Amino acid sequence: MNASSRPQNFCSLWLVLSVVFLSMGCQNNKVVENGKLVKMNYTLTVDGAVVDSSVNKTPLEFVHGGGQIIPGLEEQIVGLKVGEKKHITLAPENGYGAINPKAQQKVPKKAFGDVSQLKVGMTVNGQNGGRPVQAKVVSIGSKDITLDFNHPLAGKTLDFDIEIMAIEKASTPPTVPQTAEPEKKR
Repeated sequence: MNASSRPQNFCSLWLVLSVVFLSMGCQNNKVVENGKLVKMNYTLTVDGAVVDSSVNKTPLEFVHGGGQIIPGLEEQIVGLKVGEKKHITLAPENGYGAINPKAQQKVPKKAFGDVSQLKVGMTVNGQNGGRPVQAKVVSIGSKDITLDFNHPLAGKTLDFDIEIMAIEKASTPPTVPQTAEPEKKR
């Protein structure tokens, strides 16, 4: 190799390395924002106990801004990049809400059929207006059973440890789930 070819080879090498670093940088500049498909690992801890985790499982996948995860969590991950980790603490009002005392209802025992297996604290499944519901048995009286329809994590502070695993362009724009409007009486 003669001396005159060294600068040309150096320039070629520098150009190749620049392209490689720039392309790597372009891959890492994807950030969590509305309309992006996000894959995220998380561990949810409540009162010091792990209650759910996707670690060593399939990451949680959602379209950011689509109302598919808790709004408080969705707000806290905006701007994060692939590989970033974050600890997020959500107060009840930013998680599943405060406990609503009006969410406790008395239901006639006859609505349950055989109640011999029911116990206080047990979770029961049913339907309300054709929609599946879960409730916790609060008390069992002689004629009625009191059920609590609050989310099990209502009133709880939620601690999330998250890691962004992937950010991609979503194939469909985010859509916020709509709640059914009650039928108007005529």
